Amino acid sequence: MSKLLPCLYVLGIASFPASALASTTNLDKADNAFMMICTALVLFMILPGIALFYGGLLRSKNVLSLMAQTVVIFALVSVIWIIYGYSLAFSEGNDFFGGFDQIMLHGMSIASLSATIPQFIHVAFQGAFACLTVALVVGALGERVKFSAILIFAIIWTSFSYLPMAHMVWGGGLLAQDGAFDFAGGTVVHINAAVAGLVGAYLLGKRTGYGKEAIKPHNLPMVFMGTAILFIGWFGFNAGSAGSADEIAALAFINTVAAAAGSILSWTLAEWIFRGKPSLLGACSGCLAGLVGVTPAAGTVSVAGALIIGLISGAAGLWGVVILKKWLKVDDVCDVFGVHGVCGVVGCLLTGVFTSAAVGGIGYAEGVTMMKQVGIQAFSILVCVVWTAIVAYIAFIIADKTVGLRVHVEQEREGLDITYHGENAYN
Repeated sequence: MSKLLPCLYVLGIASFPASALASTTNLDKADNAFMMICTALVLFMILPGIALFYGGLLRSKNVLSLMAQTVVIFALVSVIWIIYGYSLAFSEGNDFFGGFDQIMLHGMSIASLSATIPQFIHVAFQGAFACLTVALVVGALGERVKFSAILIFAIIWTSFSYLPMAHMVWGGGLLAQDGAFDFAGGTVVHINAAVAGLVGAYLLGKRTGYGKEAIKPHNLPMVFMGTAILFIGWFGFNAGSAGSADEIAALAFINTVAAAAGSILSWTLAEWIFRGKPSLLGACSGCLAGLVGVTPAAGTVSVAGALIIGLISGAAGLWGVVILKKWLKVDDVCDVFGVHGVCGVVGCLLTGVFTSAAVGGIGYAEGVTMMKQVGIQAFSILVCVVWTAIVAYIAFIIADKTVGLRVHVEQEREGLDITYHGENAYN
């Protein structure tokens, strides 16, 4: 019965005993309020941020299917996170997985703390990261993937890719012990999701008519709105990763501004020079490129370092979606790999450079040189790429063998909104 009670508390079936409401001497109310706001901002990035950004990039006949995938993935991953995800990511365990001590948040009460905030807020904040990461993957698969296949993939990939990566980097696992810097998710979120999306895009194949018909975003104002929401939400994403309302959160906050601004300018200028016109879509993509690039570095580099990371990320992201995409010969619908993958790699490597105290960063561990830290960063990228690629491939193959991965050509031509969800976005 004692093991069942924590589950009943969480479900609201039982009340917390008075002893559980006892003093929380290390609780900081300012930190608590700050982290609740940051958690809400990260959730805001998913609904509606990702849904609007990706939805606007698709054709009008598929926009609701993307939004449905996003909202249901949020719900599915949230449930996984509460049941066993948080425990496997953040409980004490081995190099790759945490333990089962906190299944269904076992052992937690409203008096339980994570540093200076209630542990429930830590659960919610990190759970929002998990939901966002899985939602990012769907952007590479749009307009031809089955809804049921996405859900099967989400369960398997969350369990065997996101959770171990989160544990390896943030939960005291392999990469944390190795000394890798990843402040807010360069490997755990962006590279992890981008590689999975790339694998899925290859397995699905190109959309019908891709390369032969004009396939353009149906609503650029929607893309801009999604970008703006993601930009504001990113302050919760990066500053919140400090875990408290302190000077590191302030550094992450201004670094987020600097990197986004630098990347918008570099992407826009490069596009203007090489393609003749500066586009709104390019500016929006540049904003995300800078945000992705600075994510692993936000709390460890100087403002000048963040600006340089942003400037480089903008140019790298444009190269990723224009040149690399052609080399790869893949139909990554929303350029998940070109932006999140390429800029995630750039950001992780540059984190190793600009964290150096010699260039204004917080400095390395004792005895670590810049070259050694960059090597550690490269190893963390390699582990992430290999791990997520293998898990994603297995997850997509299982989905294909059970329910099928791709919709029928007739359904694809008519649009997934009406054929899969019985709805139209526009009359």
